Amino acid sequence: MRKICLTLMAIMLLLFSIIRAEATPSTHVWTPSTDIQPYKKIHLTADWYAPTQDTDKTGAPVHVLQVYGPTFSLLSDKPEDNCLGKVIAEAGFDYKKGLGTQLDKSPLYFHYKLAVPEDAYGKGMPALAIGEFDMGTKPDETNNNVLYFKAARTIGKVGRFSAGYFTGNRNLLLDKNGAKDNDGLMFTWERTMTEISDRLWACVDYQGSQSVYGALNYGFAWKFNDHLAAIVGYDQYNNPNLRDTITFQIDIDF
Repeated sequence: MRKICLTLMAIMLLLFSIIRAEATPSTHVWTPSTDIQPYKKIHLTADWYAPTQDTDKTGAPVHVLQVYGPTFSLLSDKPEDNCLGKVIAEAGFDYKKGLGTQLDKSPLYFHYKLAVPEDAYGKGMPALAIGEFDMGTKPDETNNNVLYFKAARTIGKVGRFSAGYFTGNRNLLLDKNGAKDNDGLMFTWERTMTEISDRLWACVDYQGSQSVYGALNYGFAWKFNDHLAAIVGYDQYNNPNLRDTITFQIDIDF
């Protein structure tokens, strides 16, 4: 057990200090969530972001962004089997294509997340998560390095509310005028629509800034079974030069 714990800690330290790279951690429609993938499960995701028009508002062509990749849980959710107690973790990587620029030549991105669930250390405690995503392999081209912290709490039948803060590479996260705009707030409401079906989930989430991450998003998910789910969302960007996109995501767990 000690060897396993030391190995996992070494992997996480490696992730924190070396891979600095864009990928998708466990998310809502758009922003990262406080959720972690189940232990000993592999989560595969395929995301498509289809623009509502063929050109952006500056006249430049836009493309369907495609993101494919796995996420792996790193720590057991049972404290007796976990060297970090109730802290759970995940990490993964993605292959991204469809940007239509030289960025497509460096398609690999990485992510990690540490979290504790609701009520982990006391009744009423929110879920907490800290992580990083969109850590690209090309300095000042794909290493967006979006570091974030988020807290979430379920409030009865109203749903779960999340709030957090993010910051990223100041040289890459820019506003409509090309000025630094690399940090902001994140907010989310989500709920399983049990009145209709336990398989149906609804969500609204928001990420600040006019960077490519800044957007207001609405979406629904349908869980076909324990291994397959799909999300459909609509993304309205804060940057007025960017076209809205439609998100379609397939999630497979095994």
